Amino acid sequence: RAHATMFAATASKTTMRTRAIAPARRGGATRVVRRAVVPRAKAQQDVSTGAVSFILLAGGVGKRMGADMPKQYLPLMGTPIAIHSLKKFAKMDEVGEIVVVCDASYDDVFASVPIEKPLVFARPGKERQDSVYNGMQAAREGAELLAIHDSARPLCAVEDARRCFNDAKIHGAAVLAVQSKATIKEVNKDLSIDKTLDRSRLWEMQTPQVIRPALLRAGYEYVNSKGLEVTDDVSIVEHLGERVQVTPGSYFNLKVTTPEDMFIAERLMTEQGDAVA
Repeated sequence: RAHATMFAATASKTTMRTRAIAPARRGGATRVVRRAVVPRAKAQQDVSTGAVSFILLAGGVGKRMGADMPKQYLPLMGTPIAIHSLKKFAKMDEVGEIVVVCDASYDDVFASVPIEKPLVFARPGKERQDSVYNGMQAAREGAELLAIHDSARPLCAVEDARRCFNDAKIHGAAVLAVQSKATIKEVNKDLSIDKTLDRSRLWEMQTPQVIRPALLRAGYEYVNSKGLEVTDDVSIVEHLGERVQVTPGSYFNLKVTTPEDMFIAERLMTEQGDAVA
């Protein structure tokens, strides 16, 4: 189809065997893709192999980019932005499956990429929290952690994500974040300054945001019963009064939302390859 032709991935030269992978599912039918299976060496890790269901959010419209397609499908160094994350996190031993939340017309962009993990699709909702909920419902039963990641963040380092997984295992919920570098002021409706906030306590949230499934489900039950809207995933846990641990991340893990961000991301991938791998 058109998207697959535009973004076809180069097939691996490794000789592989294939099998149909059909993990258990909640909440309706899901699509399971036949995947290649390649034996890999075991790595030392705190989170066990396959314990994480990785939810990749790729349903946004991306109006600020001003392009004729959603920003996560624009080519970055010759590869759609979202596919950088797909390939990167599919290589992590801790990740047991990838749940892609996207419009059905873009399924083939992801399905055409050879990865070693089960690939499942869910559909985006009206708001971010609805999309995350749909991804959560599509994730397999028995996952130890759910890791939610913006597909427009292609530069997240694997080691940063691994530390976030470990923090979530210990505390129940964790999020990659960086300390604010700017001075932040609280402003009144008439645009007069009310006060300056203490920058030493301000952190900018990134993704992945990693949460135990039972905790996230309980959070959704609460915010839905109260009619609350949240703009990031750990806010759902905050509403329960539960602890969320900040995992210090990297300023390289930027969200590509404007043409300027695209330029910066290309430079970082060219000049700081190891730091964003």
